[in-house]
Amino acid sequence: MKMLQATVAGAVAAVLGTAAMAGELTIATVNNGHMIEMQKLTSHFEEANPGITVNWVTLEEGTLRQRVTTDITTKGGQFDVMTIGMYEAPIWGARGWLEELEFGADYEVDDLLPAMRGGLSANGKLYAAPFYGESSMIMYRKDLVEAAGMTMPDNPTWGHVADVAAAIHDGDGGVYGICLRGKPGWGDNTAFLTTMANSFGARWFDENWMPQLDSPAWNHAVSFYVDLLTNYGPPGSSANSFNEILALFNEGRCGMWIDATIAASFISDPRQSKVADRVAFAQAPVAVTHRGANWLWAWALAVPAGTKQAGDAKKFVEWATSKAYIELVADTNGWGSVPTGTRQSTYDNPNFQAAAVFADAELAAILSADPSNSTQDPTPYTGVQFAAIPEFQAIGIAVGQQMSAALAGNVSVEEALAAAQTAADREMRKAGYY
Repeated sequence: MKMLQATVAGAVAAVLGTAAMAGELTIATVNNGHMIEMQKLTSHFEEANPGITVNWVTLEEGTLRQRVTTDITTKGGQFDVMTIGMYEAPIWGARGWLEELEFGADYEVDDLLPAMRGGLSANGKLYAAPFYGESSMIMYRKDLVEAAGMTMPDNPTWGHVADVAAAIHDGDGGVYGICLRGKPGWGDNTAFLTTMANSFGARWFDENWMPQLDSPAWNHAVSFYVDLLTNYGPPGSSANSFNEILALFNEGRCGMWIDATIAASFISDPRQSKVADRVAFAQAPVAVTHRGANWLWAWALAVPAGTKQAGDAKKFVEWATSKAYIELVADTNGWGSVPTGTRQSTYDNPNFQAAAVFADAELAAILSADPSNSTQDPTPYTGVQFAAIPEFQAIGIAVGQQMSAALAGNVSVEEALAAAQTAADREMRKAGYY
């Protein structure tokens, strides 16, 4: 009898444990401002969906990429919702690692910007929903530019950007002419440098998949980048990523910043930025070509195929990427603070247009990015700031480490590019491309 009671008790405990787990979602996300705000507003989702609770795992960008990649490839099952991007979504979706996302008519999937919807799909199926989308552009202090007797055209050259950086730089006064990413990572310094290299006429691979990192175009771009930050950037640039530079800019210490368009909503917000009323925007600079000069990305929410909470997970993704969520943020924090770059209706909204001084520049940048035509010379890959092949993640990390070392002065640009070429060649040979 005691054995039977113990068996029944164990069964009841197991059932209760399963029921408790069934209502819990674990979500992995990046520690960017819009994601932090999503966490604050999650109580609205939980109130509308009794029985579902949300647990957050918030990580720095590079760490997030590593954790979700490891979890999805090993079928670890740690997360019910993952924050991923345009690199992962089509590759993982095509491999069957992600749940297809199909939402109700009121979600208005056709309202998603075509570039965002297309970049998160594979074989016509949506595998991740964009929480916010971005391209890249120039964000600068118009007061400093004017005081230096300079101008900033809407489509400047890299040479002009360097001239402006020199004119507004005041290292002794703690205001740096330009801030750019230097922290190693395929989505950090490698992403920025790829767009810069694209505009200098470079490409990752030739038409036979041979790496091209030791080309004159890459050398020209990286040398320009290292000289620019060495002369006019903040100390320690080789460790700076988005959040570090955002803090510098908001404190008034960066005269110019070329990075994700999503930053515009933070640096123009007087609650966050000391220079909110002194910022202006221009399209990403070019050298010999406009192709691939500005990136295209979305931080998106996806549901891994291994989760046992797929239904509840999809409910959360639908809520967090809906028009209603954008309106919730607007009601809470104002239209200038909503996640952008995802829906045409956001840019059509007169309240958003009135609140967001960056709206037109941001949308123009997003619409101008073309992943299928991002280099001067032909390539076998798609992608602007990355090559959409599984091997790129390892290659991009290795290259980013070399570029950061060159920026820190630990190796020459030539040495860094030679090592990067060797690393890329090794990965491509190992994968059987040639």
